[in-house]
Amino acid sequence: MSATTSFDNSILDLIFQATAIANIADNAASAPATVLYVSLHTADPGKAGNQTTNETAYTSYARVSVARTSGGWTINTGTSTITNAGVITFPTCTGGSSTITYFGIGLASTGTGTLLFSGALASSTAISNNITPNYQIGDLSINAN
Repeated sequence: MSATTSFDNSILDLIFQATAIANIADNAASAPATVLYVSLHTADPGKAGNQTTNETAYTSYARVSVARTSGGWTINTGTSTITNAGVITFPTCTGGSSTITYFGIGLASTGTGTLLFSGALASSTAISNNITPNYQIGDLSINAN
């Protein structure tokens, strides 16, 4: 069994843009999430992973919040692909190094947190002192099918 394209798109709209699905789901909790947190990973966090699975740990690293709006995320309804709608800039590395190959989208600003989606970067990002990971519009892309 598979979901229809319309329902797939509605689920993505609910998660990434806080748009209700009539008669099924809404965003009217007492304190609904207004942002999602993007994380950087040195390897695939996998389906069983959380936000800390293979997460980078360079000095000064922190997850970046992105609004659950059309200003934060773009959804291609034809392909069920989600991309960042704005530039996402992580803190500048002040020590350590790592090579980033994946990114994640989750619910927590720090700690274990629930990882909702993860995806491979188009090309790896080498991080070392004074490097600022910066991803342009559309650089972070996930196919939700």
